[in-house]
Amino acid sequence: MASAITITQILCLTLFSLSLLSTAFTSQDYSDALEKSILFFEGQRSGRLPSNQRLKWRGNSGLSDGASYDVDLVGGYYDAGDNVKFGLPMAFTITMLSWSVIEFGSSMQSQVGDAKTAIRWGTDYLLKAATATPGTLYVQVGDPNMDHKCWERPEDMDTPRNVYKVSTQNPGSDVAAETAAALAAASIVFKESDPSYSARLLQTAKNVFNFADRYRGSYSDSLNSVVCPFYCSYSGYQDELLWGASWMHRATQDNSYLTYIQSNGHTMGSDNDDFSFSWDDKRAGTKVLLSKDFLEKSASEFQLYKSHSDNYICSLVPGTSGFQAQYTPGGLLYKASESNLQYVTTTSFLLLTYAKYLNANGGVVTCGASSVTSESLIAQAKKQVDYILGDNPAKMSYMVGFGERYPQHVHHRGSSVPSIQAHPGRITCDNGFQYLYASSPNPNVLVGAVIGGPDSKDNFADDRNNYQQSEPATYINAPFIGALAFFAGKGTGN
Repeated sequence: MASAITITQILCLTLFSLSLLSTAFTSQDYSDALEKSILFFEGQRSGRLPSNQRLKWRGNSGLSDGASYDVDLVGGYYDAGDNVKFGLPMAFTITMLSWSVIEFGSSMQSQVGDAKTAIRWGTDYLLKAATATPGTLYVQVGDPNMDHKCWERPEDMDTPRNVYKVSTQNPGSDVAAETAAALAAASIVFKESDPSYSARLLQTAKNVFNFADRYRGSYSDSLNSVVCPFYCSYSGYQDELLWGASWMHRATQDNSYLTYIQSNGHTMGSDNDDFSFSWDDKRAGTKVLLSKDFLEKSASEFQLYKSHSDNYICSLVPGTSGFQAQYTPGGLLYKASESNLQYVTTTSFLLLTYAKYLNANGGVVTCGASSVTSESLIAQAKKQVDYILGDNPAKMSYMVGFGERYPQHVHHRGSSVPSIQAHPGRITCDNGFQYLYASSPNPNVLVGAVIGGPDSKDNFADDRNNYQQSEPATYINAPFIGALAFFAGKGTGN
């Protein structure tokens, strides 16, 4: 009986892998999507825009952010379709942009410079937020409750630009540790091209991580009314501390972080198998990140993370004993009704990164009695990437501006309201709602934006009011850049 089950599992795995190998797109298509996916970040910029800004319908915004608090918090990114700068998703975005360049920058070719520019726009802001006041990390600009009562382009916004911070008295280990991870990961990106900037990032990362670890607590407790339910830290802060320490170890190779990981791993969620990876929950990403050391160095202290990474992969692969993921009839990984594609892009990135680690060291994924090869992981990631780009039942690209058919009614203030070039006069808070409710397409194309995506039955409503499906976010795009780079590089020998 046991051997029959094993044969069935192998058959299922083989058929599943074969079903994923259709080639809907060329390396040039992936390269085009990569370019657009990076360009999207220019549409999310806050602050004074540079002369080489390519999305010309955007203008300067938030130029006095922090001024009334005697701190300079100009810059950074708006997280999604609103005009608030939320620190937790912004820091995660920068971590994932950096990880994308670290793993797959060699496949980005001429676009790696634009990817680094996108990272630096974020790290310049995070450096300000982390160094303005000793013992303090600024984690948000803008009152989200007031912001969400308005529909206005960022160039016009007149909602309160309140500044929120975590401190020794009101801790926020989750947002602080994620900020440390972002700065540490970015320090690796700039190590060769700008060593002094890299050193500054890394030193700030050390300080912020120490602050996160020494003054423990969730920022959701310290700042509940303005971070919940928007970016409440549902998973707590333990996962971010381990994630942050893992990036500190990767960036510094300092054994003290290795000791920290060994001492705290069991109490920080590494014993749990959680199968989602997002701005909130870092466990799956941490395990894949740490498995690299086990695979490369046969370091026994990291064996735990390799086995947990295997469990994560097995949960995604039909036919294995650990399979538990949900897919739509069209083959899309489905985790949540709101902004589902954020889980698809993070999962695709982890599949490809783990495949890279396995390939480099002759490893496989062990799922009970069956094994899954790195080729199967790549094929599965390709299915998800291709679905987003238009190989799906609706024949709809979920990246704005890519393909022949893509969403026209994106839930995004700046994209949906006429630009200041087209309409120089101020459009007030209430007057903007006419554009939210209009049936016409967005006047400004938010090129490269990956939106929330279809439902569990592959249905998609191109409806600006359906924010669950039609809103873009920086943390959807950031890991997708790494995945697109991988497939763009397949045709160039990388």
